[in-house]
Amino acid sequence: MTALLELPVPREEVARLAESAMKRAGASEEVAELLVDAALFAEDRGMRGVGVAHLLDYLRAIDDGRLDAAAIPTVDRLAPAILSCNAHGGPFHTGFDAVIDDLVAAARSEGVAMFLQSGAFAGGQLGWFTERLSTHGLVALGAINSNALLATAPGTGRVLGTNPMSYSFPRPAGEVMTVDQSSSAAAFVNVREAAAHGRPIPEGWAIDAAGKPTTDPEAALDGAMLPFGGYKGANIAWMVELLAGMSGGNWSIDAPSFDSGAENPGVGMFILAIDVSKLQHDFVSRADAHVFRLGAQGVRTPGTSRVEPLSEISLRTTVLEALRARAAG
Repeated sequence: MTALLELPVPREEVARLAESAMKRAGASEEVAELLVDAALFAEDRGMRGVGVAHLLDYLRAIDDGRLDAAAIPTVDRLAPAILSCNAHGGPFHTGFDAVIDDLVAAARSEGVAMFLQSGAFAGGQLGWFTERLSTHGLVALGAINSNALLATAPGTGRVLGTNPMSYSFPRPAGEVMTVDQSSSAAAFVNVREAAAHGRPIPEGWAIDAAGKPTTDPEAALDGAMLPFGGYKGANIAWMVELLAGMSGGNWSIDAPSFDSGAENPGVGMFILAIDVSKLQHDFVSRADAHVFRLGAQGVRTPGTSRVEPLSEISLRTTVLEALRARAAG
């Protein structure tokens, strides 16, 4: 039960420990700050699987050589409103941070702008990217592929990634509505965590190595994840794969694993930014009124936004102890 014990830790202390751990592992100051910011963003929105605990995946990847946490991305402008980046084995965050001002300017100039990134490690919380664009008043759509973990149906084996997609819409007063979800029925990290703690997983999440449905997380790790909604979810995974593939990054089936080995996954990212202020009506106010109207009828508003950042982060003791050990060197 010790592994499941959780403690509330002040946000500033979590950030300090995590950034120190990243830097001691070899991350540049910029990479450390961006990855920790994205992890805290995920915690604020209740997506803990890609929150602070996920930083341990980045640390192990740095140790093993599959993530170059000091890589300097290179950026090219392929057209007035198309920016392309090679992460050179680093995280997606650095390349995106390098282009966001130019991407916003291009969207405002041309109405629509696109950003592509290749040669990168796993994306983590994709909403962190699209929401940053929506704080500038833009509608944003993002897609990232991953190494193959998903079977499109029982019997196909691992052919696509869990392939998350995210979209963010600006709302009045600087608020943003963000939806961030994987194409799989559940995130891979949730299955891995269930296996670590000996907990069964729900039916419909995964299949075993023989292609049979399973609730055993260990069997699922040897098998494959399943898409949400059957073939319709698989279609979404295909869409993400092809959009992310526009970057020139690895297809999921060709990408090395994000959590083992020494090779960088080298996967891709697709981001579309739209300046809705150029439309012939006040879209932001109109959309907000529509969301409010449906909410008043009891319809759940999509997204996981949080108005105020958490002042304390609840961490498993094992995660806290690992961060403290890594921060101390």
